Amino acid sequence: MDAVFLSHASDHPQPTEYPWLADGLVFGGDYNPEQWPEEVWREDVELMRRAGVNTVSLGIFSWGLLEVADGVFEWGWLDRVLDLLHEGGIGVNLATPTAAPPMWLLDAHPEIATVGADGVRTARGGRLAWSPSSATFRRYALRMVRAIAERYGRHPALRLWHVSNEIGNENASCFSDETAGAWQEWLRQRYGTLEALNSAWVTAVWGQTYSDFAQLQPPRAARTGHNPGLLLDFARFTSDALLGHYLAEREVLREVTPGIPVTTNFMVMTDPGAADYGVWAREVDIVANDHYTIAADPRRHVDLSFSADRLRGMAEGRPWLLMEHSTAAVSWQRVNRAKSAGEMHRNTIAHIARGADGAMFFQWRQSIAGAEQFHSAMVPHAGPDSEVYRDVVRLGEMLRALAPVRGTTVERAQIALLFDHDSATALRAGRKPSELLDVLDLPRAVHDALTRRGIAVDILSPGQSLADYRALIIPTLYLVTDETADAVSDFVDGGGQALVSYFSGIADEHNRVRPGGHPAAFRDLLGARVDEFFPLLEGERVALDNGTAASLWAERVVAGDSTVVRRFADGDLSGLPAVTRRAVGAGSATYLATRLDDDALAALLDEFVQDAGVVPVAECEPGLEVTRRVGDAGSFLFAINHDGEPRMLRAPGVDLLSGEHSTGDWAVPAGGVRVVMEEMR
Repeated sequence: MDAVFLSHASDHPQPTEYPWLADGLVFGGDYNPEQWPEEVWREDVELMRRAGVNTVSLGIFSWGLLEVADGVFEWGWLDRVLDLLHEGGIGVNLATPTAAPPMWLLDAHPEIATVGADGVRTARGGRLAWSPSSATFRRYALRMVRAIAERYGRHPALRLWHVSNEIGNENASCFSDETAGAWQEWLRQRYGTLEALNSAWVTAVWGQTYSDFAQLQPPRAARTGHNPGLLLDFARFTSDALLGHYLAEREVLREVTPGIPVTTNFMVMTDPGAADYGVWAREVDIVANDHYTIAADPRRHVDLSFSADRLRGMAEGRPWLLMEHSTAAVSWQRVNRAKSAGEMHRNTIAHIARGADGAMFFQWRQSIAGAEQFHSAMVPHAGPDSEVYRDVVRLGEMLRALAPVRGTTVERAQIALLFDHDSATALRAGRKPSELLDVLDLPRAVHDALTRRGIAVDILSPGQSLADYRALIIPTLYLVTDETADAVSDFVDGGGQALVSYFSGIADEHNRVRPGGHPAAFRDLLGARVDEFFPLLEGERVALDNGTAASLWAERVVAGDSTVVRRFADGDLSGLPAVTRRAVGAGSATYLATRLDDDALAALLDEFVQDAGVVPVAECEPGLEVTRRVGDAGSFLFAINHDGEPRMLRAPGVDLLSGEHSTGDWAVPAGGVRVVMEEMR
């Protein structure tokens, strides 16, 4: 059985520099003209021009309309659309349409579809039904990629290759026999010998020792839980298998069209997802992301900011692109509520503020049929005579006013926060002391508390440089390698301030618990030791000695040679440490052993940043989201007010959105945005 992995090394390296996709910031959305009569296309282009659209993503689900039978291609409609868009001055992110296998392919090869953990093969009718380990699907997909690249590689509208679509969304995992063969090969490459694998997973537990690689099967449905080491490695394998497909398509595109950048759309949102995008980001020429807010979350902008900062960390200073978000409601939540007045503008500008050099939507014209017929669009069912389209036109004007920002980068923060896909996956793999412990809860709460104080945060993956940061926060980083633990110790010893939270440093890279007391990876650094977890019941709270409270989680801490900063005031741990601090070299390490309520967490962070000498991005009232981008074009201060009251900002300069000038104070209205091109600081 052929494995379909591909080395990350490229046989066709891409140029390190290429023109950006548009003269200013990218603005547009997914365009699906195949859903509409041809007479609508010219109206579309005219409405795009009126709105200031300069880029569209095209052909994402069009495989069956381009290859109408095995090896039979009909290009006419796509030829005409590309020519029409180019005539209108609109660039194209052209998709390889492999997200949607055509019906004739599914008829001929039903085995390319994914198989669930219960052994049931996915039926047609949805999307992304293909298995990343299917050699047959790979063969047909690459033939399609080569054909479209050879047809359109020199078309003047082409700006970017958009590989497939949200790879790993609906096909995040597959449990077929072919996948099992690829999984076994992946394990051979990773471990070399069964002895090494059995040792890494400690397979003596429950008598699961393997004597042949053929015995290793995907974690299909079982009556009890699977080995946490196996679950973590299967998640890693899945990400690599999905990435392998992207890389295979990328190599064809680079061979046929050198010089055209290649990307695929990530999904860095509320859930870490199936793909380890920190690894994927090194393989795309432009980091691109899809982000959708959750209507039921009254502070949904918090996840937007956190996700955008995660993406900026992955991009490592390169320009990135918001490939999809929504003008109003989506179609897949329990209640699909439209956005409030100004929210679409704030969402878009927030992504630009945090490093995006463009913002696009799903989709251009709202579908009248199909699974996403009630997903909002730039042109809604009501047509251009609608508030949504008028908001889109206004947004286009805003983005044109912000054109000088393009090419600048977000000013480096003074605080770094470590977040790791591997750690998030490991925490969810196997049974843990509390199912209430959400891997995103504390990282988002910390990020939000600092953001509301005007303090910038860089979200990094382990292994990225910690040089020049004043402070480091490590919230619920469950899995930690020795290399990461050493890097944190060196950071503190060199004068940095570190804050480590509960349930961090628990497991090694194989999802094995580190023995000797928690948090073992940071135990010596912190000078404190945890010998037991006391997860709290839903709704249960404990008091601290300074009058604040905590919930969700608590630990029995032996302070050792650290100083006790806060103690539990009631419950099983009354009188024992809740927060400790230890001086180390020129720095210090603080340990948080419980989930403080938001006000108490904010107070602790205030002390932490003050000790570290961290200062806000700008002088402003609390609650204002502020970010600065800098570059040859100048310094640009973004201020976004998500609250219901005006907030004050001090920043001499010109507001690019209004054209107003101020020598100092700005009122940022409720729900409003200012982007100040600052005078010399």
